[in-house]
Amino acid sequence: MSQYYVYILASQSRTLYVGMTKDLARRLYEHRTRHASSAFTAQYEVRRLVYYEVAANPYAAIAREKELKVWTRARKLQLIESMNPGWEDLAIGLGLVEKEG
Repeated sequence: MSQYYVYILASQSRTLYVGMTKDLARRLYEHRTRHASSAFTAQYEVRRLVYYEVAANPYAAIAREKELKVWTRARKLQLIESMNPGWEDLAIGLGLVEKEG
């Protein structure tokens, strides 16, 4: 059974981006290298994984992504800080990417 991910990326200035994917490692690579990435994440250098959750199927992931996208910024910040109070790049701890620079 496949897993799907809903994730939040942040820039150094804490600009946020909400997305979903089936392959979190590949999608993070795309955001970080600007390959097939969104113009928004490239423009604002939004590439640190600060929150993620697993969904059982694509329908649940899409629904959750849509839900998070309409949340207020304050509510998104609260969600991030419930899992990641230090705003660490979770992708490094998961072994999905290497630490930058």
